[in-house]
Amino acid sequence: MAEGGGEDPEIPRSRLYDYLETDHQDDTVRQTPQDGDEPPLPGTPLGAALPPPAAAPTPGTADDIARARREFAALLGEFRRTPVLVPLDGNEDPLVGDYRGVRWVYAFSDESALARFAIARGEGSREWAYQRVLGARLLDAAVPAAGVPCGVALDVGSEDDGGVLFPPVVGIVPDAVALDVETVNGEEPR
Repeated sequence: MAEGGGEDPEIPRSRLYDYLETDHQDDTVRQTPQDGDEPPLPGTPLGAALPPPAAAPTPGTADDIARARREFAALLGEFRRTPVLVPLDGNEDPLVGDYRGVRWVYAFSDESALARFAIARGEGSREWAYQRVLGARLLDAAVPAAGVPCGVALDVGSEDDGGVLFPPVVGIVPDAVALDVETVNGEEPR
């Protein structure tokens, strides 16, 4: 019963709630930004589709740096081969957020990660349209099509620190749209 003696109005429940793990009964999830706001760097579990990244080594030895590079290369390869969920905005374009001059395409490893993101945005009661896209297609086609510096943010809005950013740099996106391409005599290398 509500305070005025009437019944509480029923709030429509989205099917996204069905994808949440049952051990997370409350809807308190780390807040993520609205599109265009400056989000915190995503820190999210990768779900069952991708293995969790190894802990970041402390700066120091060349062995630690080499190991971190190998681990990231393996993670990147797995992401490229794995279909991910890309939520769509009202125009059926990929949902994106901008942070410090880089546009980030939101991608999710599974429905649970997408559901946590929706709830964190306060939009868990609506249906979310999404496409299943191969990670390689996001990096090789969607990023260049953005027309601005663009990367992919995997699993934004989940609870753990396991999310991954795939920034617009050489080795991740095509060289033509990478921000760190060195120029020779004012021209990009071919």
